[in-house]
Formats: sequence, C-alpha cells, structure tokens
Amino acid sequence: MTTASERKPGPAPWRDPSLPAAARVDDLLSRMTLQEKTAQLYGVWVGADTEDGGVAPHQSDMTADYDWDELVSHGLGQLTRPFGTAPVDPTAGARALAEAQRRLVAANRFGIPALAHEECLAGFTAWRATAYPVPLSWGASFDPDLVERMAARIGHDLRSVGVHQGLAPVLDVVRDARWGRVEETIGEDPYLVATVGTAYVRGLESAGVIATLKHFAGYASSAGARNLAPVRAGTREFADVTLPPFEMAIREGGARSVMPSYTERDGVPASADPELLTQLLRETWGFTGTVVSDYFAVGFLETLHRVAGTPAEAAHAALAAGIDIELPTLKCYGKPLLTAVQEGAVPEELVDNAVRRVLLQKCGLGLLDEDWTPTHAEPVELDSAQNRAVARQLAEESVVLLDNPDGILPLAPDTRIAVVGPRAAETLAMLGCYSFPSHVLPHHPGVADGIEIPTVLQALRAELPDAKVTFAEGCGVDTPDTGGFDEAVARASEADVCVAVLGDRAGLFGRGTSGEGCDAEDLRLPGVQAELLDALVATGVPVVLVMLAGRPYALGRWHGRLGAVVEAFFPGEEGGPAVAGVLSGRVNPSGRLPVSVPRVTGGQPWTYLQPPLGLKGEVSNLDPTPLYPFGHGRSYTEFGWESDAGEAPVSISTDGSHDVSVTVRNTGDRAGAEVVQLYLHDPVASVTRPDVRLIGYRRLELEPGEARRVTFAFHADLSAFTDRGGRRIVEPGALELRLGASSTDIRYTAQLELTGEVRELGVDRRLRCETEVD
Repeated sequence: MTTASERKPGPAPWRDPSLPAAARVDDLLSRMTLQEKTAQLYGVWVGADTEDGGVAPHQSDMTADYDWDELVSHGLGQLTRPFGTAPVDPTAGARALAEAQRRLVAANRFGIPALAHEECLAGFTAWRATAYPVPLSWGASFDPDLVERMAARIGHDLRSVGVHQGLAPVLDVVRDARWGRVEETIGEDPYLVATVGTAYVRGLESAGVIATLKHFAGYASSAGARNLAPVRAGTREFADVTLPPFEMAIREGGARSVMPSYTERDGVPASADPELLTQLLRETWGFTGTVVSDYFAVGFLETLHRVAGTPAEAAHAALAAGIDIELPTLKCYGKPLLTAVQEGAVPEELVDNAVRRVLLQKCGLGLLDEDWTPTHAEPVELDSAQNRAVARQLAEESVVLLDNPDGILPLAPDTRIAVVGPRAAETLAMLGCYSFPSHVLPHHPGVADGIEIPTVLQALRAELPDAKVTFAEGCGVDTPDTGGFDEAVARASEADVCVAVLGDRAGLFGRGTSGEGCDAEDLRLPGVQAELLDALVATGVPVVLVMLAGRPYALGRWHGRLGAVVEAFFPGEEGGPAVAGVLSGRVNPSGRLPVSVPRVTGGQPWTYLQPPLGLKGEVSNLDPTPLYPFGHGRSYTEFGWESDAGEAPVSISTDGSHDVSVTVRNTGDRAGAEVVQLYLHDPVASVTRPDVRLIGYRRLELEPGEARRVTFAFHADLSAFTDRGGRRIVEPGALELRLGASSTDIRYTAQLELTGEVRELGVDRRLRCETEVD
C-alpha cells in the first residue's frame, strides 16, 4: 500500500487544467514577484530598427534597450511581429519562433511562454503569405459570410506558425476620405463596418486567434483628416457613428482584445481615458479581454500628448485608464513602471488587475498548461490554393462598376486595346500599405515579393488572348513628369478602346499616396494623372477608367466623357485577374460603394451620413452631392423589384417590430448579384439625424429569370439615437423604411408610426436587422 508521503505531488493549482481559469490565475499571481508580474505587461520587438528610418516615426527613440537573457528570466508578455519585421522564410520562421518560446519557457521560473502577435489587416503580414483585398474591398463586397471565410483562413495560417493574436480588424468609420488610412477601413457607414467587421472577428476567433479591435475610438474622425490629429467628434457622433462597430464586434463577434486609438478627444488621449477603456468598455459593455496599446502609444502620452512628464507617469496613466499591455516594447511598462510601484507612486493593485487579465487570456490559450509545447506546421504554406481561391472570389465580388453608359463593357474579345497608366503594369498597385510587400519590403531592396501578383496588363492579355493589347505607362503615380504623355496618346489613338489604369501607391508616413500617414490635401488624382486622363479623353477613343486606389477620388471632371468607370480598392494578389474578368465580362460586377465618390475635389470632405444642413441647399454655393453615392454599383444584367411596402402606413410601438419584404428578379440573360439595402429616414427628431442611414442589407445571387424574396425584420431599436442628455432612446413619431439599390436609388418606402412613450435602451438592445431569403 502506498503511503501519503510516498505519493508523487500533483501539479501546482495554476497548472491544473481541471480547475477554473480564475482559480488557476489567482494561485499563480500569489506566487509571482512584482518584477515577474510587470514582465507580463509588455512585448518585445526582436529585430526592430533602433536607428532612424524604421517602419514608423519615433520607432528609434521609443525602442528600449534591454538584455535578452536578463529580461526573459522574469518572463515575457508578448513577442512582437516575429514574422512581420523582416523577410523570413515561413518554415524557418516557425522553427525560430518555437525555439524562442522554448528558451523563454526554460528561462523563467514558472515556464510561461509569451503570446505572439502579428498584423493581419489584409492577410497575415508575413513574407510569402496571401495578400487579400484591403478592408475597403470587404465593404464593397457587402458579403460578410465571405469575409468570415477569409478571416478563418488568415487565422489558420497564423496559428499554423505559432501566432496567437492578430491586430485586426480596423473598425474606424470613414469621416473624411482625405485621411490616409481610408484603405484600412470597411467604409463610411457604421452598420456596414459593424456587420462586416464582426464577421472578420468571428472568422479569426474561430481559428483560435485573438482578434484585436482597433482603433478605439474615433481615430478616423481626426481634424483635417491628418493622422493622429485631435478628434473633434461630438458626443452624439461618437456614440452613434464611432462606437457601434466596436460594440457589435464584442457582443456578437466575441473579440478578445481591443487597441486604443492614438488620438485624443476633447483633450483626453484615448490611451489615458478611463471613461472609454474601463467604464464604457468593461463596466458597460462587459468586455473581459485584454486592452493592448497601439505601438508606442503609452510613451506618446509623454512625448506627443504631453499629459505625462516621465515614462513612469505615462505608464501610470495608461494602466489606470485600462491598458493592460504595452506594445510593441517596454519603454514605460518595463523598468519605469517597476520602479514606480516599488516606490509607491503606482498602486500594485493596478498591476495585479492587468496581469490577471493577461494570464486569464494565456490560460484560455493553453499557455499555462503543464504539457504546453510550441508547435507549428511543417512545412509551412501561407499562400495555399485555398487561400488564393478566397482572395480571388473576394476581389471579384468587390470590383465596382460605377458607370457603363454606352455598354462599352464587356470588351470585345478581338478588339484593339491600349492599356495606359502608372498602375497598369505594377504588382504593388494591387496591395495596401499593410501588405508585406508594401509595408516591409521597401526596407529590403532586392527581395522578391514572395507571392505571385498578376498585374492588370498581364491579366487582361491572358483574359483576352485574341485582342491586340499595347501598353504605355504615361506618367508616374505622384510625379510631375509628363514626358510619357505623347507615347500614351499615340497608343490610345491606334486602339479601339483605351483602358486607363490610375490610382494610388500604398505606403507609410508620406512614402505613398495612400496608407498610414499618407493623408491627402484634397481628393484630386495624385500627380499628373488627371492631366493624363484629359489627354486620353481628347483622342476621341473611348476610355475605360480603372481606379486601383485606397480612397475615392473626385471624378466629376470626366463625368459623361468616359466610356466606363471601374473602381477597385486595392484588390489583393488576385485583383489583376478580378479586374480583367470584369473588363472581359467573365465576371459580372457586383461590388457596391462602401464610400461615396465625390464630384469635386473640395467642398465635401464628409460622408453620406448628413443631417439636412449637410446636404445641398441655398445657403452655400458648394454642392456636396457625390457623383456616385454610397451603395452604388452597376451590373451587366438587370434586376426587377416588387414589394408591397408603402401600400398603407403601419403603427408599431416603440418596442415593436415590422417586417418589410421585396422580391428581386434577374430580368437579364446572365447570372448576377443584387445588393438590397434598407435605409432609415427619420423626418422629425429631438436632435438632428442623418437624412438616411443604412440599417440592413442582403446580397442576392440570381440566375437569369430567378427571383428571390428578402425580408428585413425591422425592430424599433434600430431607430435609436443618443439624445441631448446622452441617453440612447427610441422616440415615438413617423419613420420611413426605404428599400433601395443605393442610398439615393430608393425603390420602395414603408411608412411607420412609432407609438407610445420614449423608451431608453440598454446594452441588450438589438444591433442588427436580421434578414430571411426565400
């Protein structure tokens, strides 16, 4: 018989997976020293450039020096971008990350591994990984299910190499298209951003990867569209436009991490705002995950915002506000925080609260289990055929046909085509600023893209092998040189049709015309591209304009003078074939605008969500009416709509519901997709309201002659807004539900009358308009 003294002791409680996570974490916390606890609150960016000229401004002065062996002896919270810092072969990178984790586990007293994070805005930002369309293209697809599939593929790839957390999606709602990061957003409507962004969160989280919502909150509302400029959004705009996508992604998507914005609102930086990061996020919304700083944002409280006098004061402000983890390195949460707690300047309770959340997340990932070992796939394939198929489908669904007045598209298979423009023969024309080739490879000249990226020129030649296709660049993206105009005009003059491929070059901090820190003075085409387009139109040859861009540009100058207009927002590695497929007719375009396309370059720096005074009127000579409105997009087939909406007014209570239906039939001779959109118009309210706003949509794929009926389950909660006292309310009174093919192309209107008392809503309110199709 074995005595009690002879039994082998079991694992410490914190190692026991049969115990509740909270009990395990509390046991571990009780055993940790202060230095071991603070070590869980920062990341380390191995290989980050400490010299001037790094990826981001202030990178050199914000990257702290440290001794790796001494550092990891106390543990480590996160590893920053092991794949996204330099070109690393994926298989070798996975091995290196696993070895780094083994060394870390062996070095610290409790054997706790780090959580590894990476960027994944439009795919895993790693060498040889699939470059998907940017989020603005996700919005253009109006297809959340496909976005969820894409995110699941991205999550699978991240997990396959040992990465636990992805820094995406961006849930900022576009407020001014001049802002450089428009390409990273899903669009200018909070409902579209919320539903598509939540789908991305579900996909990433389904693969076991922590989704990180950013940038919380108001980043896209920066004054003058300048990166990091102060946010001037008022209380109601903040509550009704900025916050809803984050709330839905947490409540319905299950996001487990949030990243605060760099910006400040009304004098308070987001990274030092307890009302935002604790009271709203945790106490009101019930968020239980981790809050991670944007890169260097804790240090910026001292250096840029000047609300802290030292790194220790910055750490205190951020920790007290609710930031659990400093990324990407340990400038403030390292030695400055440790010393401040030891000296009594910062309560240790703040550290304990943050560490508890960090360890609970690690526990949920299995990183505290005794048998955890770093694993990864072998060999690693990050650009699989399955990935490329999803990338192709999303690219095809997101291309928007803005205009085709004379039916010049699709192009005849044996026609003479002059392809002109600085984006036609350039692989990077397909990619946004957070793709690896655009984000990292400029710092590694001579290194190949690592993935196949067909250009529009290559794809069009493959798509139309019997056509005679010539090419001339014409000009650069943003240079003043017009020396190539003559050749471009000559090629166009010899052709039956000219395809002008214009747009942006994605980059960072002024090194591009679109991207982070690449804000625009106005919405004219960059460089001399407008003059090139003028010269091509003057030939008299029909011109098909193809825009490959990260933001909408003003096109009113050429309205009625072009044969067709096609918009593609950085459509990814399969974007060239997708655009060529639309031009040839192999693909029936089905994208819809997630942002309005302006008519003129200035005078309308806002979006379609305008109250009456934001619309055209007699009080100003400037007309802000867009050339192509939010939700607009054409097809090569026709659709007929039938509905009984509007036959009689309907009364419902302020907590009631009403179904509105429409039957859509493909009346053309080829398969196509229609996007049915439901808008709300509130004629009279106690505060000014947008003239119309999207509250529901459904994408319908229809064969020739096929009809399907879509029903929107409207609930009065969807009419709610923030009143003068800051309450979210439903008011009695008249409403209109407008069924349309865009925000201005309204087909049917249902008249409602809300009856009863004003009703105040809580966090359990309905966030989406459910749809059924039969």
